[in-house]
Amino acid sequence: MAHGSVVPDVFEPARLGPLTLRNRVIKAATFEGMTKGAVVTDELIEFHRRHAAGGVGMTTVAYCAVAPEGRTERHQLWMRPEALPGLRRLTDAVHAEGAAISAQLGHAGPVANGRSNGVPSLAPSAGFNPQSLQFNRRATRADIERITTAYGDAALLAIEAGFDAVEIHLGHNYLASSFLSPKLNRRRDAYGGSLANRAKVALGIARAVRDAVGDRIAVLAKFNMDDGVPGGFWLDESLQVARWLERDGGVDALELTVGSSLLNPMYLFRGDAPLREFAGAFPQPQRLGIALVGGRFLRSCPYQEAFLLDSARQFRAALKLPLVLLGGITERATMDRAMAEGFEFVAMARALLREPDLVDRIRKDPATRSLCIHCNKCMPTIFRGTHCVLA
Repeated sequence: MAHGSVVPDVFEPARLGPLTLRNRVIKAATFEGMTKGAVVTDELIEFHRRHAAGGVGMTTVAYCAVAPEGRTERHQLWMRPEALPGLRRLTDAVHAEGAAISAQLGHAGPVANGRSNGVPSLAPSAGFNPQSLQFNRRATRADIERITTAYGDAALLAIEAGFDAVEIHLGHNYLASSFLSPKLNRRRDAYGGSLANRAKVALGIARAVRDAVGDRIAVLAKFNMDDGVPGGFWLDESLQVARWLERDGGVDALELTVGSSLLNPMYLFRGDAPLREFAGAFPQPQRLGIALVGGRFLRSCPYQEAFLLDSARQFRAALKLPLVLLGGITERATMDRAMAEGFEFVAMARALLREPDLVDRIRKDPATRSLCIHCNKCMPTIFRGTHCVLA
């Protein structure tokens, strides 16, 4: 049941920390593949302008890396002074359409492509990186402290660029998430072993961002409920870390997610696994590797509407912190169901790639149905700098 006696209308204005959104629908971060040179392009501005014009309350710019080695590949945007003019043009364009805009701050860690970046990728423990066909470097205490500081600096740059919010990436086995995973974090120092030790990086990053921005902008975190990987981070531990995040006051809301970009990405996306299209989007030798063994990595998972709701309910029951429900939200009935069950916001991704104006059409006609068929062929297109038109 919703918190309080009145179920909120998903299309009414809502508070998120110090921010008021025009409605409770957020465009979730989806890697755009439109930042050649690691800066904002006209294509990226138009991409987010369309979503703002299409009716979302806030759009999220994906994977704004906080350090050069934290990029998944060398063209990914990273937060530095050279990126500021383009970021300002981007936020201005979204604001002109009446929406808010958030920067997803992240460090890819073991998901980074060290070969592309020209800098070794970092991980809690050394290991082979299938993205670069190289080995990750074990992060030192100095690396952890530098990256934690970089999150705060990136959040300050986001304020200067005109962003209304930042979203800290604590999911998908990116750096902070990989430290949480007992499968990936085999350390025996202060950052490994117990859950309290494995959570230090995530909690420290949230604290650094909050200390940097105060209440000037909203702070969200994209947070894994589970990795979908045997021996990885699972729901019982995730609930405890979520309680610690709530206790510390570093974030205004959690956007609940699942999966591992490193080990099981389809656990988040659900639906078809487009192996042929993925293989075609990469150069050799990655293309051959995906064709030969990609089925072990890209495993199809059945799609259903609101597919993360069952797990997310456990977080709603355990926390007072505002929560964003993600995963298979394409209909007005699902949005209303999320509001009735106490979620303050909903996030949409693939359906908006197919139809950027879907939110506005649902607002005008609650019977509107999404055209997205969950084929996931939009996913490989990001590696070519385009998005699927006929998803």
